[in-house]
Amino acid sequence: MTASPLETLHVTRLGQVAVISLNRPQAMNAIDMRMRRELRDTLDVLRRDAEIGAAVLTGSGPKAFCAGMDLREFAETSAGQPITEMRRFRWEQPEGIAAFDKPIVAAVNGLAIGGGVELALLCDMVYASDAATFAFAEVKRGLMPGNGGTQRLSRRIGTPRALEMILTGRTVEAAEALAIGLVEYVVPGAELRDRAVALAAQMAANAPAAVRTAKAAVHRGADMPLEAGLRLEQDLAAFLYTTEDAKEGPRAFLEKRPPRWQGR
Repeated sequence: MTASPLETLHVTRLGQVAVISLNRPQAMNAIDMRMRRELRDTLDVLRRDAEIGAAVLTGSGPKAFCAGMDLREFAETSAGQPITEMRRFRWEQPEGIAAFDKPIVAAVNGLAIGGGVELALLCDMVYASDAATFAFAEVKRGLMPGNGGTQRLSRRIGTPRALEMILTGRTVEAAEALAIGLVEYVVPGAELRDRAVALAAQMAANAPAAVRTAKAAVHRGADMPLEAGLRLEQDLAAFLYTTEDAKEGPRAFLEKRPPRWQGR
């Protein structure tokens, strides 16, 4: 297990799983420009790392997963900026999770506010501790979710519930988050990281090309009509038939041994 020298993140490797911890506990792990850059760059490195098959995203410290945008920095950088420049800034600062084509699991260990909820929504599935909370509080600051919250939340929990969360800014407790489909699992805080890592490791143990291609099929197909999604699935499945791992899997099954994946 090794740790990274990053300033706003802490990265550990547990076998084939990378655990990325947002590491600004003194600021409730709020997202500043350095964190955005380091998260994007770190995920790009992990995406290219053949030894890593999946990732877990969590927060450092006992209180917060992520308190969202660093409002102090935002106030300083946005002062006097024209709207066109603010829009350009958002276009030029994409979140690295959206381009990460390996499985990534959120482990929400405490409060998640605004951009913190948006980070969780970018992940493939979400574990939450039983003490976790979720809120979009932007409207209370004269703002609105601007990194996918209005779009991803409505697709995840439905338009009426998304509107209610976003327009009231109220806090949703872990049990309610599970009931409305905002998270997939709620577990005791002491078990959170281990449970999330175990799921990520289970995915990472499978054929790398198959896992990444199947993830692409699900995400890309979600916004397609069914017929187009089925064609996409057929095309991607046909591609996998040509890989070495597609030959190794049946061979290992017949020989009653663990497969030796090559990633090609």
